[in-house]
Amino acid sequence: MIELPYGHAPYPLDPGPHATILTPPHLPPPAALEALLDTALAAPVGRPPLSQLVSPGARVTIIVSDATRREPRRAFLAALARHLPPTRWTLAIATGTHGPSDLAALDLPDDLLRGVRIINHDGHRASDLVDLGVTARGTPIRVHRCVVEADLVIATGCIRPHYFAGYGAGAKAVFPGLGEAAAIRTNHAWKTHPRARAGIVDDNPCRDDLEEAVRRVPAPTFLLDGVAAPDGLIHAAVAGDLEAAFRAGAALARPWFRVAAPRAALVIASDALPVTASLYQAAKIAAAVAPLVLPGGTIALVAECADGVEPLPIVNEAIFRIGILPRLPPGASIRLVSSLDPSTVDRTLVGHAPSIEGLLASHSGPVLVVPRASQLLCEATS
Repeated sequence: MIELPYGHAPYPLDPGPHATILTPPHLPPPAALEALLDTALAAPVGRPPLSQLVSPGARVTIIVSDATRREPRRAFLAALARHLPPTRWTLAIATGTHGPSDLAALDLPDDLLRGVRIINHDGHRASDLVDLGVTARGTPIRVHRCVVEADLVIATGCIRPHYFAGYGAGAKAVFPGLGEAAAIRTNHAWKTHPRARAGIVDDNPCRDDLEEAVRRVPAPTFLLDGVAAPDGLIHAAVAGDLEAAFRAGAALARPWFRVAAPRAALVIASDALPVTASLYQAAKIAAAVAPLVLPGGTIALVAECADGVEPLPIVNEAIFRIGILPRLPPGASIRLVSSLDPSTVDRTLVGHAPSIEGLLASHSGPVLVVPRASQLLCEATS
């Protein structure tokens, strides 16, 4: 018996004698997060230390992720406070296309944010956006004015696999994080490209495009990223240039997340919150395990989806139609095991399954179980 991450409670499962549980390499416990962040900030990659980049009284915009990402925002802000001179902070919540975030869910430190201006970004509010041109690939560069009206922009985040941008974090905090929703959709259309896949950074058209967009920001930029591992902990940190430091962190992360196995006709894949909160986010699980399913096979997407399937046009067309289903081999399908009623699932591009046990009962042969799928770089060995 195993417990699959599922949502607010795990999903107990006996996968049977033919199942292989696909887990990443074991890592030793990491050093204290405060020490990791301080070490990174003391020796930034490709940039001077923060104390040399801004003078006291300067305007600094610090970007943190919204509630769809599990990140140590409090630790990031405390580390930056230790290394910056006294400056005027604007804290921007990178919401991308998600809309304004629930600030109570972000664990922001009241003691550090007294008097700080907080921007809860809304990518649909044109009055907040500044136009910086168009990328070579045709993406409009429209970002929140707080990254233009600053003396320094600091992007924070956690480097972990992202299903079409290679890895999360890096320049993504600025764009798409603080971008116009329509412009973000233009960038995300590159998810159909064969190089727009988890673990691929260079020559990934989605990543190349967003990094070009961020280079147009006139304010100096700086990065502070944790490097996560599949256990959910931060095992390293990088700081400095948005692109060079990010690539150093991605190189550290890759062997931690890589797993390989023969393809199977049934792949049972799940993950923990917040990825399993909605079908919008749970799509990342299916994308991760798509290389592991055989033609004609089934991905059992195990996600509670307590927040539902909306916005349905985006989930169906912009995510599953162009970003997930084309990755499946011929004849393969996705069945969703969730808390949703069948009529709700029937409105989506995935099939409903009442239980994993029912799928197992109708299946014979090898089974792959991937408990933290969206956190992994999955490769097929046959």
